Amino acid sequence: MTAPDIQRRLLPYAQALEQRATGAIDLLVLHCTELPDLATARQYGERIVYPGTNTGNSGHYYIDRDGRVEQWVPNERCAHHVRGYNHRSIGIELVNLGRYPEWHHSARQAMSDPYPDSQIDSLLSLAHYLCTELPGLCWLAGHQDLDLSTVPASDDPALQVRRKLDPGPCFPWPRVQQYLGLQRFYPA
Repeated sequence: MTAPDIQRRLLPYAQALEQRATGAIDLLVLHCTELPDLATARQYGERIVYPGTNTGNSGHYYIDRDGRVEQWVPNERCAHHVRGYNHRSIGIELVNLGRYPEWHHSARQAMSDPYPDSQIDSLLSLAHYLCTELPGLCWLAGHQDLDLSTVPASDDPALQVRRKLDPGPCFPWPRVQQYLGLQRFYPA
């Protein structure tokens, strides 16, 4: 598989994110944006949510439905994409509706938006490339595997729903794991 064409579109605050040694990166974390398109994801990524550092939440790479790959954060910087694992991981976001627009509504917890083959092909190409660039990579996880927290449902605060469910049940885990050969990571 050839290396993907990666369009470098760094976030305005990318250089303010904490630096790290790329040799310590051993985990790929897969996400879905839970937003309608890449432009909306970019708007969310550019929002400042950590005033002390003037940074926000984002992944390192974004893959659109047509397979286009964009890099928003350099590998040597810690992107804010998953609590507790940012220092050791690369975050890859796949454009997918997920539970959009009512992420925490109790009746909207089923995720049914499929991942196009072009998107998964680009993911495999990107992940293969990252494994050659970052030889310490040996683990693979979904955001859903690492963030098990719950929040009150938006329609009924007495109910609890998962804060994160991505990349969700439509993600082709067997295909991705078989191709990459990385071990699936679950917290102890």
